Amino acid sequence: MIRTVAETGSTNADMLALARSGAEEGLWLRAARQSGGRGRQGRAWVSPQGNLYASTLVRLRPADPPPATLALVTAVALEEAVRAFLPDAPLLLKWPNDLLVEGAKLSGILLERADNAVVIGVGVNIAHHPTDTERPATSMAAYGATPDPALFLETLAECFSRWLARWRGEGIVAIRDRWTARAHPEGTALQARQADGSVVEGLYAGLTGDGALILRLADGGRHVMHAGDVFLI
Repeated sequence: MIRTVAETGSTNADMLALARSGAEEGLWLRAARQSGGRGRQGRAWVSPQGNLYASTLVRLRPADPPPATLALVTAVALEEAVRAFLPDAPLLLKWPNDLLVEGAKLSGILLERADNAVVIGVGVNIAHHPTDTERPATSMAAYGATPDPALFLETLAECFSRWLARWRGEGIVAIRDRWTARAHPEGTALQARQADGSVVEGLYAGLTGDGALILRLADGGRHVMHAGDVFLI
């Protein structure tokens, strides 16, 4: 089920409230515009009309894989949905949840928890992209496709439902395999900025069984990262 509103502060904030009031898994909320959109670590997410701003929720079950791995589920679903409209674009997944095109950010994913629910927000630059960000950004329009956000969300919701079922039925392995097949190759140089502000640089060496990032360090050691920002060098 997809609900659409003309404008709201944040679809994630609204979905968190809906989750606490008993909303069922499978609900999507889309806003044509957001006045208070936010990304990871509280960053503002500029939200002009023409892009996708949407949130959904997953009700956690006892046998589900770790909730944090829903970021990977969402990422592979998003990559599949974008590829349906841009089949020839050089799409690339970057840990933990960014979709890039030629090194520029196309979308973002934000996970937040409300009791037994995980709220998942998705923002996709369809018609517009910012030009004043720390790292380069891009849009689907820049590569020749400007689908209506409502139509795009229908595609994304179908993809997400399918990958969520695999996450529950097959575990994280199927999701991790798909994610790594769509990500930068092993040996890619990355810079990781951790939650405490420290920076670690190394070469991408895959993901752990629970989806954490593995970096191979210059001294031959390994650094396993469960949260933080990662940039291609």
